[in-house]
Amino acid sequence: MPSEITLNTTNTLFPPAGHYSHSVTAGGLIFISGQLPITATGEKKSDAPFAEQVRLVLDNIDAILTGAGVSRQSLVSVRVYVTDINFWPEFNKIYAEWLGDYRPSRAVACVSELHYGSAIEIEAVALAS
Repeated sequence: MPSEITLNTTNTLFPPAGHYSHSVTAGGLIFISGQLPITATGEKKSDAPFAEQVRLVLDNIDAILTGAGVSRQSLVSVRVYVTDINFWPEFNKIYAEWLGDYRPSRAVACVSELHYGSAIEIEAVALAS
């Protein structure tokens, strides 16, 4: 593995269940793996109300950013996957509250299903410090 690539696992989150890292730092960027609504103890919250799933996923992203030594204001791009496009307004409201006036690039896509029956998954790219 080239020395310019760092595999990051965040101790405050449940270890990745698959063959991946919570994030990877390379080329001055932090690539955050898709985050599902899974608690730090590994509890899958796929049956929780949508808003609770969103907040848990955003909390997980915060933990990864903190572990990498950056904040939300380092986000460059955010990709959001939802299983029902009708969730978009609710997601957008929670996301806007989470980020405040900061607005990185973003895509929201509707998909047929997500792992564990989750209603949302978010992956992101942030600028490394």
